[in-house]
Amino acid sequence: MIPEVLRDAVVADDVLSLRPDYRALLLVVEDISPGPGDDASEALLLRAESTAIALTAGAPVEELPHVAAWRDAYRAFGAKPQRTRSSLEALTRRAAAGLPRVNRTTDVYNALSVIHQVPLGGEDLDRYAGAPRLVRASGDELFDTTAGGEEVVEHPCPGEVVWRDDVGVTCRRWSWRQGRRTRLGEGTTRALFVLDALAPMSDDALTAAADELVAHLGPRARSQRRVLGAAG
Repeated sequence: MIPEVLRDAVVADDVLSLRPDYRALLLVVEDISPGPGDDASEALLLRAESTAIALTAGAPVEELPHVAAWRDAYRAFGAKPQRTRSSLEALTRRAAAGLPRVNRTTDVYNALSVIHQVPLGGEDLDRYAGAPRLVRASGDELFDTTAGGEEVVEHPCPGEVVWRDDVGVTCRRWSWRQGRRTRLGEGTTRALFVLDALAPMSDDALTAAADELVAHLGPRARSQRRVLGAAG
């Protein structure tokens, strides 16, 4: 049976009108093998760092095809991509100097985001409320984050594209920054992953990224998925 978090997920029409080529692959994974980083996640991070160096040897990060597509998407809802970068662009830029080491699951999805050149976020399902919706914000939604080392609650800008659940915003500016409430920890065993795709990324490439993610989440990991947007 398809879980409610997938069944009731929505991408709003006014988001799709910005980029009709947009697809979101939502992936629910249970029985993840959690914990701190290990040899396998470290190897994946090193592979991602090498991938980023190779990709940017002949072109600046902003000219990589999927990065460039996301910069255009950000401009479509009023964000300035030179100041607010998609998670894909931010990680690819950082990779040459070394990606962050957080915990096993986060390290895996950050590494695969760079390797497959796709924005990829993860949410702890035990902290999630209801189904995910990608919408344009009214501006009064709650977003819990940190600023200057302190926990704070912010609000998105009106019209900003955000992922949200029943409680508030879980990721601002499409794929820019995830909130504190639903972030993955060392003990997370159930997660919702969101893979965001625009042309020129193909459906096959999007599926391959999701398949490799599941393969790295532990021998008992079980998954279900749904694609929203142009492909479904």
